[in-house]
Amino acid sequence: MTGERNTALGAFLRTRRALVRPEQAGLTIAGRRRVPGLRRDEVALLAGLSAGYYARLEQGHERPTHQTVESLKRALLLDETATVELHRLARPTTRRRIRDRAERVSPHLLALLNDWTTAPAYVLGRFNDVLARNALATALHSRFVHSDNLHRMIFLDPAGQEFFLDWTATARAAVLDLRDSAGHATAERGLRELVGELSLASPRFRRLWAEPGPRGLIAPGTHFAHPDVGELELHTEIFPITSTPGQRLVAQPAEPRSRSADALVLLSTLAA
Repeated sequence: MTGERNTALGAFLRTRRALVRPEQAGLTIAGRRRVPGLRRDEVALLAGLSAGYYARLEQGHERPTHQTVESLKRALLLDETATVELHRLARPTTRRRIRDRAERVSPHLLALLNDWTTAPAYVLGRFNDVLARNALATALHSRFVHSDNLHRMIFLDPAGQEFFLDWTATARAAVLDLRDSAGHATAERGLRELVGELSLASPRFRRLWAEPGPRGLIAPGTHFAHPDVGELELHTEIFPITSTPGQRLVAQPAEPRSRSADALVLLSTLAA
């Protein structure tokens, strides 16, 4: 691996192996131990890796493959949330390149978002990066680990399946939108990297991506669930930003005087 060290990945691995007792991993304990959890060589053994390679992972000198991440998941007994974080930390270069080309939201659009207090609203970039949110959208999406990109929220985040109550329809629309973007001659490497990341980390994305289908704009869905205010039925309206081609404003108001409208008021109060 070339370039800067992935120190965040190394810190994560050290922290997680310290939480696993040898007997939990099916190892026999012999004599006194100098570490509270698993040793490096034990993690390497459980993951089917060489001790030297695993040591370089903890030192931040290697970038693990998808297969290696899955092996480490099993060796470290990671739950779904920790696995998502491990996948994220294993691919810092991809995310950094996407951020380096991050689009900017105009000050006028940001002012509009901040003044919009009755409905969640956010701005999507060319590859559905979430470029900005108003306070209500921030509160609505507060449970997400992967809140930087709508596709990661749908396919990679543990909160996605519970939040998007019409998950299948939302996922299909998201894939159609990505396929539409990929079909343009001007498609950038950042888009290819996003598709690669989703394909590696999400079997459901791989399956939908392989299916033929018509092209269309993304429709994030209408039914959502928030742990603090319950279910919400919101209209999803998408407006292209003519001053910045490729950007879109997503607004999600509720029907006036509905239960969902009351839930948005409560969510706004809780956020404040």
